[in-house]
Amino acid sequence: MTKNETAQRRAAPRLLEILVCPVTKTTLRYDAAAQELISDAAGLAFPIREGIPIMLVEEARKVG
Repeated sequence: MTKNETAQRRAAPRLLEILVCPVTKTTLRYDAAAQELISDAAGLAFPIREGIPIMLVEEARKVG
């Protein structure tokens, strides 16, 4: 894995502080292996593509 790929696989801590679930407005949990931001309250996983969180409900997958 290149240095750039490694950087993309980590979520910036500041980003996790300001992003919230668009449905419940609750905090998100970062899943590095799946490259997703998880909303436990909504039961949704929002993908991270090329380092960019996709916070659209229609792009999320159901978890739980």
